[in-house]
Amino acid sequence: MSPQQDQDIIIPRAMYATTCDSFEEDIERLERLYTKKEILDHLKNTKELISNEVCALVSKRYHTTPFVRFKKR
Repeated sequence: MSPQQDQDIIIPRAMYATTCDSFEEDIERLERLYTKKEILDHLKNTKELISNEVCALVSKRYHTTPFVRFKKR
């Protein structure tokens, strides 16, 4: 697996597996490989089941407009 060629798989899966407790460590690992824009783009467009809580943590970290993967009904 190549970090650059497979970023569309690596970024969402890393964030799928993160928790509030491990978020800082997990996002810092991604940031060593990818830009903020790459991380945001892949999280906003993935089909992986990224929690809204993780999306909120990413938005807060990058000072961007909050986004969600799942809308509440």
